[in-house]
Amino acid sequence: MSAKTFVALFSGINVGGNRIVKMAELRTFFADLGFSDVATYVQSGNAVFRATKGDAAALTKQIEAAFEKKWGFHSRIMVRDLSWFERLVNENPYPEAAADHTKLHAYALEREPTAEEVARLAEKCTGPERFEVKGDVLYLSAPDGLGKSVFANLIPRVLKVPCTARNWRSVLALLEMAGKAGKN
Repeated sequence: MSAKTFVALFSGINVGGNRIVKMAELRTFFADLGFSDVATYVQSGNAVFRATKGDAAALTKQIEAAFEKKWGFHSRIMVRDLSWFERLVNENPYPEAAADHTKLHAYALEREPTAEEVARLAEKCTGPERFEVKGDVLYLSAPDGLGKSVFANLIPRVLKVPCTARNWRSVLALLEMAGKAGKN
């Protein structure tokens, strides 16, 4: 059985000095679970790894349960495979925004939102931002940057679909890392 490459996106760790998880410890944690070619990217919790069995859903459950047991708190984790990242980048509806990584973000959604949920979110999008949902990804173009975006803060509450966001630089870096892991 050949190994497949996955990326785990953590939410709510190492934010504002809370729920600290060192990346070296996170790499060891993945290795101890039997995963190979483990690499992490920035402190907010992104891990690229290879697994010989399990799909993204099964791996999410396994890693979330083991993480909570080891660190004593819950972190929502989204596990996605390499092809998901390739599709995410290829389907970017805002290529003109991609040059400035602070102005383009991708949200990994736990599930595809309903048309009603997307419509409810669209009603709140009254500033300079634009967004588009494609399957279980929400693309957000925020011309003034995410930090100044009132709309960005509303997304999780209004959409009511668990999600975790990454800026475009992180998206591209994770895709590159996942692509290299697949060639090792």
